[in-house]
Amino acid sequence: MSIGRIMELYQFAWMFESHAQQRLAWDDAADARFARMRAEQEASRQLQMMLEANPSGSLGHATLDDEDVLKDSGLL
Repeated sequence: MSIGRIMELYQFAWMFESHAQQRLAWDDAADARFARMRAEQEASRQLQMMLEANPSGSLGHATLDDEDVLKDSGLL
């Protein structure tokens, strides 16, 4: 077997490996997009809860464990 033929076989095998790695990268990217979407939804939900708990936005005047606000926002 000549060196050229061995290199062709090696490159052919490497092509399959590189395609497999590319598919793994695509799967990872899809998982990352899904995780980002979930994180953005959770952040939006938390922001909405913060605004409901303190609608004025002046967090400097907020009180901790204000039961009326927590009940109104559905957290209690």
